[in-house]
Amino acid sequence: MVEDTMSPEHGRGLTRLAIVDDHELARESLQNMLADENDIEIVGEASNGRQALLLCSRLRPDLILMDVRMPEMDGLAATKEVKQRYPETSVMMLTMHENPDYLLEALKAGAAGYVLKDAPQEEIIEAVRRVRNGESPMDPELAARLLRRLATEGEMWRGARSSQGATPAVESLTPRELEVLGLMKLGRTNRQIAADLVISLGTAKNHVEHIIAKLGVSDRTQAVVRALELGIVGFAEAP
Repeated sequence: MVEDTMSPEHGRGLTRLAIVDDHELARESLQNMLADENDIEIVGEASNGRQALLLCSRLRPDLILMDVRMPEMDGLAATKEVKQRYPETSVMMLTMHENPDYLLEALKAGAAGYVLKDAPQEEIIEAVRRVRNGESPMDPELAARLLRRLATEGEMWRGARSSQGATPAVESLTPRELEVLGLMKLGRTNRQIAADLVISLGTAKNHVEHIIAKLGVSDRTQAVVRALELGIVGFAEAP
């Protein structure tokens, strides 16, 4: 079942969000949790990964909350397909457990991060806003650990990805953007990057946005993943 709940017009600056979960009660809970937020618009919902692809083709949401375990196509497979077909759409995984092995696979598939299904309402809303504001929804220490694991197996992974086809060209990063990217790799927030480089928070955010755009990804987490994949930041230096 794919439901389109998009209004004919939506305000500028809204996060256009879709919910994908095979449990109707879970979808309803998330709908109720997010419906009153004036910067979030729920544009549709689906009950499995294949329906999520159909939803994306019709609605092009900014962000999908994607369940892990679903019939027909699970969350990982659906995320990979979504990111290949609609790279501008961010995906945040819905999971019951903080399993590092799974989360690492989710990053490889293209996810921006994850949120626990039983997290408080405020935490889920904050995670949505963090992704749309160019921040990572993951705990910085966990993000750093996952990226370290990604870096450890990076050369093999990069070779496998390269064998699938030519790596898309990316626009060159400036020296300052490379500095910012190195701090992003360490799990630094925009505020921490601003403090480390003695620049304003707005300037740090602009640098992060430029990096995301130049690397052709939808969010901060995938910017670091792409940089590791391309060798823009050194694997040996990863945290």
